[in-house]
Amino acid sequence: MRALKIDKNLKQIIVNALKEDIGSGDITTQLLITSQEKHKAEIIFKKPGVLSGIDTAFFIFKQLGQSIEFEKIKNDGDEIDKDEVIARINGDISAILTGERVALNFLQIMSGIAGMTKQFVDKVKDLKVDILDTRKIVPGLRPFVKYAVLCGGGVNHRYNLSDQILIKENHLKAVDSSIKKSVDIIKKNKKDILIEVEVENNKQAFEALKAGVDIILFDNMSCKDMSFCIKKIKSSTSKPPKFEASGNVKLENVREIAQSGVDRISVGALTHSYIAADISLIIR
Repeated sequence: MRALKIDKNLKQIIVNALKEDIGSGDITTQLLITSQEKHKAEIIFKKPGVLSGIDTAFFIFKQLGQSIEFEKIKNDGDEIDKDEVIARINGDISAILTGERVALNFLQIMSGIAGMTKQFVDKVKDLKVDILDTRKIVPGLRPFVKYAVLCGGGVNHRYNLSDQILIKENHLKAVDSSIKKSVDIIKKNKKDILIEVEVENNKQAFEALKAGVDIILFDNMSCKDMSFCIKKIKSSTSKPPKFEASGNVKLENVREIAQSGVDRISVGALTHSYIAADISLIIR
């Protein structure tokens, strides 16, 4: 069972989302609802999926009505069937109606990401490989998006640029440097930090190996070339680095990529090409 801790940072993101949606006031609800009537509501998955964001939804409604009762029927990470109820709400109808859209937005985005992640994870579940996210994320939603990937069984890559070293092609071009020279500079100035290098061909892969990197990232390389590199590197050292694949990863080819022998596959689609989950709030 997963649960998202709503810390100070996440709370501010939610508060800002509510301010953005409510503006100067929910005038429709204010004009139609003239008393603090109590109603019951249910949040329902209209199509099968994976739940993520239930605690976020709970927090949103509590921001608008402290007396609201929110019953979690399902937990983040649960697989949900069509028409299955994930939560029941009881309380001030004005608060429920005002918070509905923001709560559903978070639920639909996060559950959509969790559901897509699980599809990728299921494709390679019998192989020793992790499915990772990337930093291709809508700005401002990173904590929620990264958490949603975990709910789907994926693994988080670096959270931000300060987490680890990742030398990419543009870094090498910007300083007109070799992989070996760049890695040496990093090791001289930054101790005890994970170093990953992006490579585009066999020659660069072996250069990265000689430089002593922790992870070799194959970018848009063929499965044949990746498999060759991995076998060759493993036969040449008792302590090979980790191997990661990225670039144009889809459900249709992720299994073939995994069978090349990589340890990790980073998938940008998890956080930029997901389909939002179909979730509704129904007043009872």
